[in-house]
Amino acid sequence: MSGSIRRIKWFAGIVIAWMILSLAPLHAQDSNLRPFVLGAVYEGPIANHLELVRNSLQAQGFRIVGEYEPYDRAHVIVATHDDLLRVAAISERGGYIAPQRISLTEMEGNTQIAYANPLYLRHAYRLNGELFSVSARLAAALGQRETFGSDSGLPPDQLRRYNYTFGMEYFDEPYQLASYGSHAEAVAAVERGLAERRGGASKVYRLDIPGTEMTVFGVAMRQADGGPNQYMDEVHQMSIVDFKPMRQTAYLPYEILVNGGEVEALHMRFRMAVHFPDLRMMGSHSFMRLRRSPAAIGEVLTRVAGG
Repeated sequence: MSGSIRRIKWFAGIVIAWMILSLAPLHAQDSNLRPFVLGAVYEGPIANHLELVRNSLQAQGFRIVGEYEPYDRAHVIVATHDDLLRVAAISERGGYIAPQRISLTEMEGNTQIAYANPLYLRHAYRLNGELFSVSARLAAALGQRETFGSDSGLPPDQLRRYNYTFGMEYFDEPYQLASYGSHAEAVAAVERGLAERRGGASKVYRLDIPGTEMTVFGVAMRQADGGPNQYMDEVHQMSIVDFKPMRQTAYLPYEILVNGGEVEALHMRFRMAVHFPDLRMMGSHSFMRLRRSPAAIGEVLTRVAGG
């Protein structure tokens, strides 16, 4: 290794260490967390910034596992990092944290770069281990202008037992999609279902968690791809819930978790609620307008899993 490369790596390590130290007191002062981070806003369309985002993520040690365009003027990148994989491996049903969702969304001639907040999801997914290093690396790669997605935010203890309201599911009440005799058999079944685009679902990525029998699949669900109705359609759902100036496109894509021989997915009444905690129960932008979507999503994902 040349001296110049060693100096670059040494400098990058110093920057990350400084950012971790600076982030810790910031979050200690503001105990409430929000589901998304706005990294930056750039002039021009997504195409002008996509390669920069990819390169910046890779420079911070992230590995891109999938990308897709859920709808017009939106692009989602899914990446992972060794630190995410380590925390996923030591946590019960921890696979959900391993894929880091990053979005580029065009709004009024600008491109918003945003990402799911790992510090928020660490508590929502009841994980063991810290993710300050991941947060710092994301900030170094993409920026960290502000967190958003909830006006007041939620404290960690509330996130760990999050439930939007009576009758809506918790983190540990997922869709139970299918059960198989082995992890390999379960993974193969999901691969088949996605390859066949059952119910309008298609594969965005597959991510195996090293040292475990957990595999996460990213799933796009669209009526235009053969889905049975608009209720399962992610485009329809986002048109209702994602209406504020800072867009929460990084809610997508949905995940299927294969854990041993069991196949599951977070229930929509938990997953959407924890990502959109300020969403009203009634009104034009509300859960009531999506009341048929939880069952529709469960049916599609069950078909994908072969259940």
